[in-house]
Amino acid sequence: MRLATIRTPEGTRAVRVDEDAAVELGHPDLGALLRRPDWRTEAAAANGPRHDLAGLDYAPPVPSPEKIVCVGLNYRNHILEMGRELPEHPTLFAKFGRAQVGAHDPVVLPAGSGAVDWEAELGVYIGAEVRHATPDEARAAIAGYTVVNDVTARDFQYRSPQWLQGKTFEASTPVGPWLVVTEEERPLSRELTCTVDGELMQKADTGDLVFDPAALVAYISAIVTLAPGDLIATGTPGGVGHARKPPRYLTEGSELVTRVEGIGDCRNTLVRG
Repeated sequence: MRLATIRTPEGTRAVRVDEDAAVELGHPDLGALLRRPDWRTEAAAANGPRHDLAGLDYAPPVPSPEKIVCVGLNYRNHILEMGRELPEHPTLFAKFGRAQVGAHDPVVLPAGSGAVDWEAELGVYIGAEVRHATPDEARAAIAGYTVVNDVTARDFQYRSPQWLQGKTFEASTPVGPWLVVTEEERPLSRELTCTVDGELMQKADTGDLVFDPAALVAYISAIVTLAPGDLIATGTPGGVGHARKPPRYLTEGSELVTRVEGIGDCRNTLVRG
């Protein structure tokens, strides 16, 4: 089941994206839906107004999440190729909600940065409040998956040991186009790719994560309460522009495509703010 938030002339609407139409769910966005204890059943049974699939204007699935928690250094092959040891604990940082854009929206180049980089990631949405989760509780709290690109201003990121200022420029982070609801118990293994102007830059399998989605939910929930609609960006594999020789970065007009097999893709053009 694919669930999304779309923009309409009357405002945003939560929808179920079927094969032939997008069906309204009776909520303004997926954040409101996910706060319902029976959201899966409600979404599956909804039979509201329908929208043609052609030309749907996708907002970020949860436009105003309480939290966006991001993870660094989480792909085994990428860590080992850098000559580092696998981490004992996840590296965490945060984004703010206004950093998000929809799956087909322009990505705004951060003003003052000359080193804007791509980071393709699997996103994980929380579907139930959870604190100090056991492994089983962590798996049960996952609503589903989405596509994220953690577009990063490297020059701002490395101004200090804390990464926040390079990671949360407004309108810089594609998320979407939808949340794919999962019922799978085993860790997700899907191909993750990123292309820039048609050139393949990143390719990995999400099964290569050091800390899989359930492990991340359990770990993060030991620190903070995870709430419905919270988003976890699970980290990026090798192939980022900053690590290339010479480094390569996104520029005005760049076409950025981020894809997770079986989940969806984001297609975004870089623009000046």
